[in-house]
Amino acid sequence: MTGKRNKPQLDKQIRPEARKDDKNPRLDDTPKAPPRQGRAARDGWEFWNGDAWTPTPGTALKLLMSARLCAALWSGISDCDETFNYWEPAHFLYKGRGFQTWEYSPVYAIRSYAYILLHVFPIKLLGLFISDNTILMFFMLRCLLGLICSLSEMVFYRGVCVALGPSAGRLMLVMLIFSSAMFISSTAFIPSSFSMYLTMTAMGAWLMGHLHMAILSIAASAIVGWPFAGVLGLGIAIDAIVVQRRLFYFLQWSLIALAIFLIPLIVVDDFYYGKFVIAPLNIVLYNIFSGHGPELYGVEPISFYFINGFLNLNVAFLLALFSLPFLLLSSYILGHKMGKVILTVLTLTPMYIWILVFFSRPHKEERFLFPIYPLFLMAASLVLDHGQRLLQLFVKKTLGKNVSIPSWPGAIFCLLFALMSMSRIMALHTGYHAPMDIYVELHRLGREDPMFESLPVDQSINVCVGKEWYRYTSTFFMPGPNWHLHFLQSEFKGQLPKRYDTADPYPTRLIPSHMNDLNREEPSRYTPIGRCHFLIDRDDSSGGTRLEPQYSNQPQWTVVKSTPFLDASRSDRLYRAFYIPFLSERHCVYTNYTLLKNTAKVDKLLRKAGRS
Repeated sequence: MTGKRNKPQLDKQIRPEARKDDKNPRLDDTPKAPPRQGRAARDGWEFWNGDAWTPTPGTALKLLMSARLCAALWSGISDCDETFNYWEPAHFLYKGRGFQTWEYSPVYAIRSYAYILLHVFPIKLLGLFISDNTILMFFMLRCLLGLICSLSEMVFYRGVCVALGPSAGRLMLVMLIFSSAMFISSTAFIPSSFSMYLTMTAMGAWLMGHLHMAILSIAASAIVGWPFAGVLGLGIAIDAIVVQRRLFYFLQWSLIALAIFLIPLIVVDDFYYGKFVIAPLNIVLYNIFSGHGPELYGVEPISFYFINGFLNLNVAFLLALFSLPFLLLSSYILGHKMGKVILTVLTLTPMYIWILVFFSRPHKEERFLFPIYPLFLMAASLVLDHGQRLLQLFVKKTLGKNVSIPSWPGAIFCLLFALMSMSRIMALHTGYHAPMDIYVELHRLGREDPMFESLPVDQSINVCVGKEWYRYTSTFFMPGPNWHLHFLQSEFKGQLPKRYDTADPYPTRLIPSHMNDLNREEPSRYTPIGRCHFLIDRDDSSGGTRLEPQYSNQPQWTVVKSTPFLDASRSDRLYRAFYIPFLSERHCVYTNYTLLKNTAKVDKLLRKAGRS
């Protein structure tokens, strides 16, 4: 019988290890930070005395995947940038049709096609084995994003358990699963979500002692995803250069990461743009040095992020904001060693740097918070963990004896957090999911009606949008290649996207006409309403305006499907933000989100198809 090395069994429940000295148990009983001096971190986890149950990484992954698959199927698209800057170019690379924004014009080239290709490749592969249905591919890709997010969260969870303690890890896992912030961000097809995945991977790898993996993850996040996310690696860089004094090792892996990610990205963009392009550099130059930058698309007060942070992270957001001073004070009271204090500070550094940088910028968007949503939850879990230890210390001083760490404060907090998060998710789904439902119905109508299927390929069916252009869910929801989206003139006075010119063999290399980087209106985008076969619109309680009339009241339009949509302006702020059974229905007002058909035009079209 030969001896075998003991390896960690990740699919079995991890048990607390026996302590060598039970006579003088320390309150500071969390695992020590794993060794990082050129060695892989140990895989065995140390726990405090007690019967606390900590899910294994395999169990955590299953729980997280369940939550992320729900998000993939039930969450809406919350930002028109996701549709027009990512889903549309992806559909163009997949099917040869889609809209192009000015960011993809070779004149500006601030977006990389390499990031889009990473998402197009799996759906092209899936199309070889399953039905080549674009709406199915849309949701399959979302499920894949949910799986990738779950894997990243599992690595992050494991790192927190190893370096910061299983109690903090368990608390963070519960919040990750139920968080409405993660529900929104986990399956979004945008670089800030991509950076969120890789930031979690980097933090988890670093906490487990895999410094090279942390460097590679941050580099991929900044180069392929979003260059500004590179600042989230500052804590890791300080640890490597200052604490561990491994400057050469850090530089070595930074150069390797640059070669692995930047060179292929340049090659891909050189092919699609037809010229040498470094897209991550271009987006930095535009946002910082262009002179007009993103402020053209709106500015918000600093309260915007505090409101969004509380809505999506509720009580955890409040704990996270003040986590650093609390943890420093509690570490002093609990007698933590300096090494552990430094590790705690470096772990929180990325979150606070992000707050300082982005909260001060005039242009604010909810998606800018995505990369640090998990860090907020980690910070809140550390505050709860230290709070429980302070409670144990207080009980010991009061009663004069050692007691196990009470778990009920954390359990009560997690229950409150989960209830508020589920309430928020329900509010978002019931209030704002109507556009997704309507475009799914449009897709079903076009695919299942044999009369539409019998139309010639060159016979266009025009689907029009006016004021609801920014809730378009993408060309993935169009029933076929002859179904086209058109824009009606509305009260919106900014620049709308334009179709890729497919007449040229290399459409991505063409410089589009009538396109600018000043968000200036381009009238050439508009289509006369007389050309529309279908129209998607939201009823307006005020009756509408000349450019945005109540189309559902006009005789030429027939309602095909109507779904309730929240009228935020006439609804109570609390009950529209959080769903409360019975009360939200009473205090919220809904309008109709409608799919309309120009009956005469469609009937004429179908009669023509019948004759042919």
